[in-house]
Amino acid sequence: MRTTERQDIEGPLPAGLGQAIRATAEDIATLLRGASYTAVPVPGSEWTVGEAAAHLALANELMADLASGRERPYGDGTPQSLAAANADSLAAFGERRAEPLATMIAEQAEVFLDAMARTTDEGRTPITPLGPMGRDVLASYLLTHMLGHGYDLARALGRPHMVDRPRAGLCMPFMLSVMPRVTNTAATAGLTARYTIRLRGGEAFGVSLADGVVQVTPGPAADRSDCTILLDPTAFLLIALGRLNPWRAIARGQVLAWGSKPWLAPRFPTLFTAP
Repeated sequence: MRTTERQDIEGPLPAGLGQAIRATAEDIATLLRGASYTAVPVPGSEWTVGEAAAHLALANELMADLASGRERPYGDGTPQSLAAANADSLAAFGERRAEPLATMIAEQAEVFLDAMARTTDEGRTPITPLGPMGRDVLASYLLTHMLGHGYDLARALGRPHMVDRPRAGLCMPFMLSVMPRVTNTAATAGLTARYTIRLRGGEAFGVSLADGVVQVTPGPAADRSDCTILLDPTAFLLIALGRLNPWRAIARGQVLAWGSKPWLAPRFPTLFTAP
């Protein structure tokens, strides 16, 4: 595909998002093409590199179909149903070789971007595995999903990962949209608290909890916060996706907290289940 065509594809999305999707897909493809053996286990996962890559290839295809207006039911949004859908899709798709999966991941990211260039939010809202989403949030979802599993693949293969501050920032539309949907009801039961989350060099948002209901708002919490948490954007994303232990991030100086109830900070990651 020519460079001019690629620039046209990126136009309708927020600045940098299309480029980040393409670059992440290509980074993952490069990782896989450098792997001579895909049966390597992924740290902290039941999957091998081949299985994680197959899941990514299938997920990129799913997202491309959703962006194109096709209906693709995939679980009901609960962790259990998504895990079952993942297992079923992997069982029906036998490819585990690096080169074909690398090609599929990159190609389906391009199909997604092409579909984004041809559709608008005025059309049907795609129903994703985590509920209905506008096109910009859907694109942010795709990027977030690739970064999470791309991070896993990089760790498994002993290579540098591709999660950085600009890409983490582009994941925020999806993260803010999905937080109320992935609330850990056992952890939020009986908790009343107001958090302000600030990302270094980026945005701030408020998270209020009362009677098990979570509200996420742009900017600081409307009322005075009980706890303000300042995080490095990359650390925030990796913690939110269950890839980084919060205490390790605190030890590295990537997380600071203050307010009338700073002890609420370590509790914050437990309030949500990684999407």
